[in-house]
Amino acid sequence: MVKVTVPATSANVGAGFDSLGLAVSLYNTVRFEKSDRLEILSADGSLIPKGPSNLVYRAVKTVFDQVDKPLPGLRITQTNAIPMARGLGSSSACIVAGILGANAMLGGPLTPRQMLTLATAIEGHPDNVAPAMLGGFVASAYDEGQVYSVKKNISADLAFAAFIPNFKLLTEKARAALPGQVAHKDAVYNLSRAALATAAFCDGEYELLRIATKDALHQQYRLPLVPGGEELFELAAELGAYAVYLSGAGPTIMAVVHRENEDFFAKAEEAMAAEERLLAFSLRRLLADNTGAVVKTA
Repeated sequence: MVKVTVPATSANVGAGFDSLGLAVSLYNTVRFEKSDRLEILSADGSLIPKGPSNLVYRAVKTVFDQVDKPLPGLRITQTNAIPMARGLGSSSACIVAGILGANAMLGGPLTPRQMLTLATAIEGHPDNVAPAMLGGFVASAYDEGQVYSVKKNISADLAFAAFIPNFKLLTEKARAALPGQVAHKDAVYNLSRAALATAAFCDGEYELLRIATKDALHQQYRLPLVPGGEELFELAAELGAYAVYLSGAGPTIMAVVHRENEDFFAKAEEAMAAEERLLAFSLRRLLADNTGAVVKTA
């Protein structure tokens, strides 16, 4: 039996479109066991595909195909604590679990970079799969079929306030809202802030994150798809968050706060309860996950 635990992730971190991401303390778990046929089970009642279209299974098959090995019967049991279609990397967690689980079942033929490259090929970009696999804050580039990533552990001084709505936003719809072209000045705007965000996380200059997470490429187009999103941006800023940004493609709004700032969470929940448009959101206090995906065999 192989068990893989994968953290949730928050991609883009404002300006780092498709390149920056970080891992937080919310987890999916997948168990892989030998069987005489394909069985896909949900341990927590989550609605998941039970056949070959299942994303975990597809990732497993990708690995077996990569090393030219036949895929035997398999029982896959999923526990999905990461909410689906909320911008917290649920699909990446499935992909990473499948790839790491398959690699473990095969005795470890693939290197970490090979596995990360396979995961990126399935997902389409590395901003979620890289921190899901590696943990921490990760900057990644996909170049000529290879993924290059650098990880930095996130300080224990930070906590993350995830404003998670009770409605979904599919990545396909969020991407369809983006323009086909962007102005040169907007590209420069984001490049400077993505670089600043990376330096701020690396050096602990968290006061700079308010500037570094501003964005001109995607958030202004996606926020209209998140009723209450603009209000939460304003609320988090008013309550003293270091930064607030759209997590991945949304609809979750993520704020970065000091770990000891308990007033932020209490006051945010009070304000949300008083505003009808914000009743659709629940607030989760998350910490950084600097370990990434964990594989255990028995």
